Amino acid sequence: MSSAVAVPSTLVRHDWLQAVWRVADPKFTLASVAALIVGASVAGRDGAVSWSWLGVTVLGIFCVEAAKNASGEIFDWDSGTDPGIRDDERTPFSGGKRVLVDGLVTRREIALIAAFFYALGAAAGLAIVLIREPKVIWVGLAGFALAFFYHAPPLKLAYRGLGELAIGMAYGPVVACGTYLVQRHVISSAVVLASLPLVLAQMTCITYCEFPDSRSDAAAGKRTWVVRLGRARAAQIYPWLIVATYLLVAGLPLAGLPLSIWAGFAGLPFAIVGARRLAKFHDRPQQLTPAFPFVLAQFVVQAIGIGVGMLIGR
Repeated sequence: MSSAVAVPSTLVRHDWLQAVWRVADPKFTLASVAALIVGASVAGRDGAVSWSWLGVTVLGIFCVEAAKNASGEIFDWDSGTDPGIRDDERTPFSGGKRVLVDGLVTRREIALIAAFFYALGAAAGLAIVLIREPKVIWVGLAGFALAFFYHAPPLKLAYRGLGELAIGMAYGPVVACGTYLVQRHVISSAVVLASLPLVLAQMTCITYCEFPDSRSDAAAGKRTWVVRLGRARAAQIYPWLIVATYLLVAGLPLAGLPLSIWAGFAGLPFAIVGARRLAKFHDRPQQLTPAFPFVLAQFVVQAIGIGVGMLIGR
């Protein structure tokens, strides 16, 4: 969309601090926090935790998350996705970070912010690779690729119906296994298994967030699951994602994990709140807003439950 490649200079406020705050987006940083909790908890069960290296891991993941949000602003602006969202479709939890839409900075400036955070994340990862654990480079490269190509060509995962899976993998096994690897120098089957429910939980969350944007996404060629299925059908399938998530939690002891991992069921009540709201208001974006905090909370609470279950179970 040629009309969306630059922000008119007369509308730019050059509010860098607000732009950085938005791309950092503490609400959605919870996605990576959830997987960090699982990875660190399983590592803590298997040995002593190096808190300093855990801190470097957190910094690196946070920076890549912020960078992904910043670069995503550019690609979603250029495609017309973000500019195409109407006021009645906007919610605090969807529609991008609106850094360019609200004219906080120019396209070039948000590119500089993205580059800064990618560089900082890469520096944290390089420190881990050179000083702590060389094998982390492969997990780190996978995380970088999923982050950048979620929006960016040529893969444009979010535009090809693969964005939900990319989010699930990145904020599930990739972050959890990377965190564990930094601590234990190997990747155990336990951390892989414990992180699997997060794949579906994260996919459930991102799918909920896609409902308000689905009209604009469709117009811009962003083929999310909600766009492909339509709002009504996607709302019908949504509860089955939740069922699959918690069936997976229920089955983990069969794979050798402790029964205490069922503490992950603590996230289920929050998931139900989102599913009930969506069933009633899938075609009314503003009415979905009250349940967004519950949708976010469900995978964080699930991760805490899984983490605690792994720590106390043998």
